[in-house]
Amino acid sequence: MGFFCLWCNPRPRGTKQASTTILELELCHQFSFAEIQSATCNFNKSFIIGHGAFGSTVYKGFLEKSCDQVAIKRCSKKSIYGLSEIRNEVVLLCQLQHPNLMPFLGFCAERNELVLVYKLMPNGSLHDHLHGGIGSFKSPLSWNRRLQICIGVARALHYLHTGAKYVIIHRDVNTRYILLDNNLDAKVSGLFLSKRGPLSISKSLIKVVSPVMGTYGYTDPEYAATGVLSEKSDVYSFGVVLLEVLSAKQAQDIYKEHLEKENCNQSLKSYAEEIVDPFLKSKIAPDCWKTFIDITERCLLKEGRERPDMGEVELHLEHALKSQEEADAKI
Repeated sequence: MGFFCLWCNPRPRGTKQASTTILELELCHQFSFAEIQSATCNFNKSFIIGHGAFGSTVYKGFLEKSCDQVAIKRCSKKSIYGLSEIRNEVVLLCQLQHPNLMPFLGFCAERNELVLVYKLMPNGSLHDHLHGGIGSFKSPLSWNRRLQICIGVARALHYLHTGAKYVIIHRDVNTRYILLDNNLDAKVSGLFLSKRGPLSISKSLIKVVSPVMGTYGYTDPEYAATGVLSEKSDVYSFGVVLLEVLSAKQAQDIYKEHLEKENCNQSLKSYAEEIVDPFLKSKIAPDCWKTFIDITERCLLKEGRERPDMGEVELHLEHALKSQEEADAKI
């Protein structure tokens, strides 16, 4: 089976679904395979900067007639697993535009190859900065910068939930899919598991027929238990990200230590005080701390309907940053 099947729609030609997909893909720039070969020196191994989902290899590239470096993701030809998810990401990114979403430049589907082209994010992922890894960074992120990154992610998720024609649920919010540009501004990626829901004026839950998906430690327990997905599932995952940003602990450890325990006697506030990143000790203003912990706690409520929407989360984080900046100015 060739990669061109990725763009094929199983419905009969001429149906609304098929024509919609073709129209969406026409919104993307289509690179020739010759352009991709030139950009990577024919996929030279020295250009490899990492590996993506479903066995893909990521190269640093230089497109002709462009000053920008790009990330070129060459999808694996050894397995057809993941093709529908990759197609899902491409179709979504062709339609979405937001300053805090990963900039998608186009794709190549030629010579039985599937290649996706993104703007290069030179500062890696938030996960790299918090936990180290390929291209890890020496200086820890300041608290103010961590707040700014979280605000950017909140804005991107709010846009996905309310800014497009349909509700789009990311379904796999985690720090590996939060990339950082030259200015350390957040760019949310990893939309291959995303689900398109009802019109954005609706707040209906989505019944997920496929198995529950996501990353261990971040997955909404209500979604995991019922298979019912809503935008509040992203809110929960983002709550885990907030604790991860505060503590620089792995999300899996946070889940095992606190979130997994149904009747945990320890409050989230006291747990957060125990795990706060030593680098941040005594650097977080009291008013900022209170606002940050309050909204984090609400994001992690067991029942989705009780969690705030991402617009409210964004506002509280902005207030937390303002409180921190005011306290810093007094010092």
